[in-house]
Amino acid sequence: MEIIENTAIRLSVSAEAAGQILTNLNKSKTLGKVDSRHNLLVYWGQEEAAFLTKLFGKDIVPSPIIRDYKWPGVYKPFEHQIITSSFLALRDRAFCFNEAGTGKPSYGIWSADYLMNLGLIKRVLVICPLSIMYSAWQADIFNTAMHRTVGVAYGSSSRRSKIVNGNYEFVIINYDGVGVVREAIEAARFDLIVIDEANAYKTTSTKRWKTLARLLMPSTKLWMMTGTPAAQSPVDAFGLAKLVSPWLVPKFSTAWKDRVMQQLTRFKWIPKPSAKNEVFRVLQPAIRFTKEECLDLPDIVHQTRDVPLTPQVAMFYKKLKTQMLIEAAGEQISAVNAAASLTKLLQISGGAVYTDEHDIVEFDVSPRLQALKEVLDETIHKVVIFVPYIHTIEVVRKYLDANRYTNDIIKGDVSAKNRANIIKTFQEEPDPRVLIIQPQSASHGVTLTAANTVVFWSPVMSVETYLQCIARIERVGQKNKMTVVHLQGSEVERKMYAMLQGKVESHQKLVDLYKLELGIVK
Repeated sequence: MEIIENTAIRLSVSAEAAGQILTNLNKSKTLGKVDSRHNLLVYWGQEEAAFLTKLFGKDIVPSPIIRDYKWPGVYKPFEHQIITSSFLALRDRAFCFNEAGTGKPSYGIWSADYLMNLGLIKRVLVICPLSIMYSAWQADIFNTAMHRTVGVAYGSSSRRSKIVNGNYEFVIINYDGVGVVREAIEAARFDLIVIDEANAYKTTSTKRWKTLARLLMPSTKLWMMTGTPAAQSPVDAFGLAKLVSPWLVPKFSTAWKDRVMQQLTRFKWIPKPSAKNEVFRVLQPAIRFTKEECLDLPDIVHQTRDVPLTPQVAMFYKKLKTQMLIEAAGEQISAVNAAASLTKLLQISGGAVYTDEHDIVEFDVSPRLQALKEVLDETIHKVVIFVPYIHTIEVVRKYLDANRYTNDIIKGDVSAKNRANIIKTFQEEPDPRVLIIQPQSASHGVTLTAANTVVFWSPVMSVETYLQCIARIERVGQKNKMTVVHLQGSEVERKMYAMLQGKVESHQKLVDLYKLELGIVK
């Protein structure tokens, strides 16, 4: 294959392939025959490139997106984003297995925008976790395709339906929201559905999977994205393949399990030696870039996940703010008082707080725990979670244990000897996969390069501590690109993270933030 003058494709193909190309592509002609091969000249257009890709089942030629598209937005695309966009644009149904932190929303948006420019699609439905609807997908559409309209279908059923039925070119919805307005989505007939963190659809017996399968018409394009396909078990590949390439897997999941798993006892199954190759074979067509392969990526990528406060947390948060406002009336607010009050708000947002009687009250923070799980499931490497408050550490640990994530804890009451042993094991052994740390206990002099992801359960109160936490993985010996994730649900958390990332730290700023949160100043 050769691209001629950035306009045409010269191919040498079999007689059968030549017949199909000349029959189906008007802008093609024969150049003659050499031995048993036919030489053809084909116009390099999107339709032609997509046809050749489907005919040969592989990348014969890139999409002319690389020639024609202007790549709008405030950021210049990375090389891997251009290649991935070309891959997706050529395929009606495909997997994108690029690792978390490589900018998945952007190349999904650019590919869709390019197809919209050509009139090949009109509307896109993005299905993703609740925590990244606004912070990742909506924000990236604003930054990369600001000329397109976007609506987030979240809230009541009527509000979701209004967004779905509107004239938005991009509609973003969370997994479980799809079932709430399934009929509206069916009627809307989206041309393209993009699934982010697609492992949510690995099990065919779930209502979530069945709802999506029902929405897929023969003409519906489907791009499924995840950085960790079938990471927990080769059995999980079945549900994904059934949506994208059903002809590659058996009709029933039991037959697939027999193909990839070996039964040792009545209740114990292990993957067969051939399982990895079988999973690779059925999860096609697919593209994958690891962060390490993306040489033009920055060493550290920051992400934000929005986690809505549950009604219980929101109620106590509002109640505490009202109490703080009464106490602040007519009083001089000191930095000490401001810091103490902000700490209480952060504790409530994070899930547990000390009462004045020194009791611990735990709150329902299930959305934050779910967002944490999504982060853990999207990376194959180890993860460090910084949890500022001791009483919240137990909330996180219980959740990790219940979901079978091996973990260990470093906090103030862990002796120096035990701390050293925990760190050594984390660095050198497969388990634990997750390390929960109270920031003050390991913000200096600790190397944790076995991890490439840092999660802040909630913000710390000091820029120095924040930077030192990140520096635990950003040290000599780190072989991987790194990701820093902020979990946030309340306004005080959003403002605090903005201060930390802006490296703004002073006693006066804490007072200003306190006043701003209470509405004392605008």
